[in-house]
Amino acid sequence: MLLAQYGLGMGINLYTPVPKTDQGRGLAVAVGRALSNPPAVLAIHAALGLLLLVAAVNVLSRAIRSRQRLAIITSATGLAAIAGAALSGARFVDHGRPGASMAMAALTAVALLCYLLNLFTLGASLDARQERERRTNPPT
Repeated sequence: MLLAQYGLGMGINLYTPVPKTDQGRGLAVAVGRALSNPPAVLAIHAALGLLLLVAAVNVLSRAIRSRQRLAIITSATGLAAIAGAALSGARFVDHGRPGASMAMAALTAVALLCYLLNLFTLGASLDARQERERRTNPPT
């Protein structure tokens, strides 16, 4: 989902102009107008961004329940990066500044790296746990 959002954002940045009527009214209004007004691809991008925030909270809650310190740190960092990207997106719609678009892309890349690190570290810890169980409980 994060990769789809990343690609969609790049496409919007290159090929879809943000309507001038969406600019200069504040961040909350920018998000609302992006969700409810054309272009539709911008509305899809904004809605997917909000869904990513919900998914990131879910991942963080699962990391906390697992009590894996590295997973908690990377999941919290990923959530913060997605939240920052969402704020940068609202700033981009509100002001149209290229720096906000760059911040969105950079923060999305940070989130991608955090979740990739989660996959590798949690997969490695699962393999180690399974190996320990296999040694302590040999098949009968």
